[in-house]
Amino acid sequence: MDQKEILNFCLEKGILLDKEVLQLFSQASDFDAVRLMIEKIKESTDSKIITKNVFVQGFRQVEGSGYLPEDKQKSLEKLRIKLGLELEISREFHSPEATKKETSFEQNFSPMEVYSYPTISNKKVGVEDFTSFFRNRLNRIRPILQAHPTLKNLVSINKISGNKQGISIIGLVSEKRVTKNGNILMDVEDLTGKIRVLVNQNKPELYKLAEDITLDSVIGFSGSGNNEIIFANDVVFPDAFIPERKKAPVEEYALFIGDLHYGSNLFMEKSFMKFVDYLNGKIPNTPEVSKIKYLFMVGDLIAGVGVFPEQENFLEIPDVQKQFEGISEIFSKIRKDIQIVMIPGNHDCVRLMEPQPLFDKNFADSIYKMENVTLATNPCKVNIAKRDGFQGIDLLMYHGFSFFYYVDNIPSLIQASAKNAPEKVMTYLLKNRHLAPTHTSVQYYPLEEDPFIIDKIPDIFFSGHTHKCGITFYNNILVISGATWEGLTPEQERRGNEPDFCKVPILNLKTGAIKILDFEVAEDHEKEKQLR
Repeated sequence: MDQKEILNFCLEKGILLDKEVLQLFSQASDFDAVRLMIEKIKESTDSKIITKNVFVQGFRQVEGSGYLPEDKQKSLEKLRIKLGLELEISREFHSPEATKKETSFEQNFSPMEVYSYPTISNKKVGVEDFTSFFRNRLNRIRPILQAHPTLKNLVSINKISGNKQGISIIGLVSEKRVTKNGNILMDVEDLTGKIRVLVNQNKPELYKLAEDITLDSVIGFSGSGNNEIIFANDVVFPDAFIPERKKAPVEEYALFIGDLHYGSNLFMEKSFMKFVDYLNGKIPNTPEVSKIKYLFMVGDLIAGVGVFPEQENFLEIPDVQKQFEGISEIFSKIRKDIQIVMIPGNHDCVRLMEPQPLFDKNFADSIYKMENVTLATNPCKVNIAKRDGFQGIDLLMYHGFSFFYYVDNIPSLIQASAKNAPEKVMTYLLKNRHLAPTHTSVQYYPLEEDPFIIDKIPDIFFSGHTHKCGITFYNNILVISGATWEGLTPEQERRGNEPDFCKVPILNLKTGAIKILDFEVAEDHEKEKQLR
């Protein structure tokens, strides 16, 4: 379609088109469909400039309103796929809370709501965007710390004058170093100014707390000093806790898996098929199987292609689309009354920059077609088992790409060998109320609202990426790290990783009891030995 024809129509309507949207519209075969689309988007968004972001906001209203005849909708199908605007993606939002998507399922499906994060923006990023991003973090975590009983006489940094005793501040730690005398000295900022905070090495308990402070985290400090420096007597993390563990009124079970790496020549297929047989009631003496209602998959569904140098040497299926098709065929064998929630990881051929969007429909169309699968962003929130009189159980899912940064940089995690105890990293992040507080721990897009803040404390925090299974409770929060279904790779062996294979945590939502099921088949390891 001629771009001039589209531009002339937009000029008549007083509309400007973003270059990328114009290029996509020009690929459509039906000008009438494009014209109707542009008119409806202008009407629904009240915008005179249609950027990709505006298109995202208006697309769902157009698709669901009946404004476009069926034949016109079909003519725009290719554009929708190019933009990645399948129904879940088009549900963008612009509020501190994640978008709520109440999934419609068959009557025998148990209650579930999935909350995804915004991932699409067409705005060029500048320094001011990062400044706003960190301001948002400070503004949202500060009220959490203000409620802490030990932070008395809270003041803004610019209000400190003379020598003060017993004052408290809340700020973002922008720099941290050890002085020649062995003390910890930090630069701490709030919206009014900057000040230095010193933690003396002669206070061993306090010093240990300060050692674990990571850059760009929001922390509370109490002490004495002046407008140049505060000598700390206390360090307060925002921390996370819930008063009690929730128990659902109906006996149902949830299972937790991740890091399948389907397509890898080390994928443990026989073990995974044993797991599928278990879900379908083919393994004797498993009466709980009929009550399994939820299966959560926390990323790295496939091995991907080109994820690391020379990966082709470790692939059995060197094609992304065929990887998705193969794993969807396996998942299609699982009985249909189990709801499956999938988020992406760093191997799933979506961008590494977080929040990560849904699987790319161009590659993963076979997954999109599965009626009992719900796709979500990384990270995402899920509420399950909600019924009259019971508010449901809240689950936070995050693949865990940030974890190794903290394993390598936080003294207590280094000492605890946390690369093989990821639940310790997860409790550390809960303590900070943030999934990736340090600027360099992940690639991320500086949205208006920091999506990594743990505003609402979850009942369950589930993650993967480390290939290590771990379970613990932290302040009544159930912390779960998932195992892997890929054999030991040379890179993991080189780094000293000790993966857990084919282990599946299963949670009884009514009693709160959790145990680990083992589906590891020795024959898969024989294959691993042959390949090595």
